Amino acid sequence: MGRGPYTDVPVATLPIACRRRFSVLDVQRQASEADPLSDSSIPTVGFKPQLQSFVCRSKRTKPSINLSCRRSLYVRDRTTQPARPSATSSLTRLSLRQTVRVKRELKGITMKKRLCLYQPFLGVLTASMLLMVSVAVRSETYIVLYQSNAVPANAAATISAAGGTLLWGYSEIGVAIAQSNNASFANTVKAAAGVLGAAATTGLGVRLDESFTAVDAADASTVAPTLGTPAPDNDTLSGLQWDMLQISAPQAHAVNGGDPSIVVGDIDTGLDFMHPDLAANVDFANSVSCIGGVPNPSPAAWNDDNGHGTHTAGTIAAAKNGIGIVGVAPNVRIAGIKAGDTAGFFFPEAVVCAFMWAGTHHIQVTNNSYFADPWLFNCRNDPGQRAIWEAERRAIRFAQQRGTVVVAAEGNEADDLAHPTMDITSPDNTTPVPREITNACAVVPVEIPGVIGVTANGNKLLKSFYSSYGMGTVQVIAPGGDSVLQRTPAAPNGRVLSTFPAALIGNCRRQVIDPSGATYCYLQGTSMASPHVAGVAALIASTGVTSPGAIAAKITNTADPLDCPADLSIYAFFPSVSNGKPQMCQGAVGYNGFNGHGQVNALTAVTR
Repeated sequence: MGRGPYTDVPVATLPIACRRRFSVLDVQRQASEADPLSDSSIPTVGFKPQLQSFVCRSKRTKPSINLSCRRSLYVRDRTTQPARPSATSSLTRLSLRQTVRVKRELKGITMKKRLCLYQPFLGVLTASMLLMVSVAVRSETYIVLYQSNAVPANAAATISAAGGTLLWGYSEIGVAIAQSNNASFANTVKAAAGVLGAAATTGLGVRLDESFTAVDAADASTVAPTLGTPAPDNDTLSGLQWDMLQISAPQAHAVNGGDPSIVVGDIDTGLDFMHPDLAANVDFANSVSCIGGVPNPSPAAWNDDNGHGTHTAGTIAAAKNGIGIVGVAPNVRIAGIKAGDTAGFFFPEAVVCAFMWAGTHHIQVTNNSYFADPWLFNCRNDPGQRAIWEAERRAIRFAQQRGTVVVAAEGNEADDLAHPTMDITSPDNTTPVPREITNACAVVPVEIPGVIGVTANGNKLLKSFYSSYGMGTVQVIAPGGDSVLQRTPAAPNGRVLSTFPAALIGNCRRQVIDPSGATYCYLQGTSMASPHVAGVAALIASTGVTSPGAIAAKITNTADPLDCPADLSIYAFFPSVSNGKPQMCQGAVGYNGFNGHGQVNALTAVTR
């Protein structure tokens, strides 16, 4: 198996959890290589840019645990069901010293060759350990799916009779969010009249029906927005934005910088509404937290406690204000729709809530730089996943029919999504279990009909080494960065610069501080590519085109065609994460599995 030129172990052998999250992937150079924009004192081979500062290290390197890891180490009792950390789970936080002590007392535990310093599971506790973990019955969150697109008036009573509590009902699509600590709740409530299915969301992901074709409904607003205000780019860090130059964003801004009547919903981990480059464009009225499946409009609830959402928001709509960077659509409004928790998990109840919020709040564009956890590939023929799969299908269809354009990242597994055969990375919130899959399984939300799928490229106009791809799943490609194959004088570290919360800037390894004190971070991934396309969609909407289908057509018809690479051997060091197959590009210059219809072009999108 090949080695990446900037890693000290084979990249393809990294622990799976370290290779993906939010569609962000980062590969670090060897510590011995000089890199002024890298933290070369830490010889890491992978990096998870989020609150936990998820770092994978080779065992032969000295494992130093940074401060953010101290807050993120958990020990779980053998009898506790594996689950994401929550206030109701039987988990105990340990200090760094306690963690080391517990590790030493774990008997018979073989440490992995490559260690992820953020471990949701460190081992099995024994009676001799200093710290005891109490075992409690955990409350589970459930999605209850009704046969009709309505939640009946007796839903609360039915759910209560089954041993649960109704948290929220989405009557427009016939979906209820419930909570119960009764292990038989799902089977009991499914027996009630009118209930099509029910499933706990802790261990299940969602996939939408591939046969569904989005039909544009009447425009949410009959009043066409005015043309956007020109916004030439000359902010203090604009010279570092190779990605904006690559899609002709500065030239587009001279014609149309977007209109404030257009709102982009960034379905992510929230956003830092106090960031100086975002504050002027934040739409407080249309921002919300959907964690737990229940909308909470309090700014404290949807504030970004991870950093990922603030980064994607800046690419979309960082203001033209003389400081920092300029987003693709600097004059539009940005709404933070928080569906990802602190740990970066996007679970079905939050995703359903997010699309319902977008559809009911006349949000014209959503960006989706994630997949619905915990399953990377979600299978509609799985009896346990079917109810949740249908619930998300209904929610996304609802938003699309209300006039919302849905843009989504393709993913970072170097997988051919058109020909899936194995899923070895799911569920990603517990221990992955390899399973064979077919085209009956797909990635949510990027493979949903009507969704604009986006792959990532770098500054040499090649598909990024990590980006997933596939005929029929990708519509366009956009800058996401490539730190291995595509470092250039314009992109010396290969990554994309955008806004980052000041409170979390310590978790960013490639920081940039504007003279004003505003904080920015370099990251790479299809997470960074998708918001470029969402920003272009907002610019198109600012010209008066409001139908989601018409906006999607304009994006693809004005893209710059790119052919498959002449030499695919450059990707040999990074085969598919899921099945180990080499990356293959099918198609021609007009459309292919790597680039779709081509690289998105902001200028032609607003002038042609």
